[in-house]
Amino acid sequence: MTPSAVARVLVVGVGNPDRGDDGIGPLVVRQLLGRVSPDVAILERSGDALALIDDWEGRDAVILVDAAAPGGTPGSIHRIDLLRDALPPELSLASTHGFGVAEAVGLADALDLLPARVIAYAIEGANFDPGAPISPQVAAVTGEVADRVVAELQLLAGAADHA
Repeated sequence: MTPSAVARVLVVGVGNPDRGDDGIGPLVVRQLLGRVSPDVAILERSGDALALIDDWEGRDAVILVDAAAPGGTPGSIHRIDLLRDALPPELSLASTHGFGVAEAVGLADALDLLPARVIAYAIEGANFDPGAPISPQVAAVTGEVADRVVAELQLLAGAADHA
């Protein structure tokens, strides 16, 4: 794909569907199929967070959907502007990934490879055991997170139209 053919906005569902609540990211982005503009790329990334840096090359904005280690209530949704807001210390986006989203963002920032906008939707999980299903509390917010991502994409499109 040539740089001019790269979609302006990327939504990435990060997580491993075979590790319980870690599968929420891919589950959410599958709900976006057919609901977003053709100039929005949708991608599932199962564990190689370093590959994210390549994925968002040439993008204006990236929205990441990932599970977070439990810190409060399973199913709680956190929206974090990763370029403006510090990641809350109690909220880890690394979940079951050895090198997680937070580390990938930090490395890309140090290398000056971040898009202009990087938004994360982190959903607190309860169970990350191998082979476990997504917990009911986390599964229950899948549609709400997808709706929030669609609304975020509309805001990004509106901002681009006024730029």
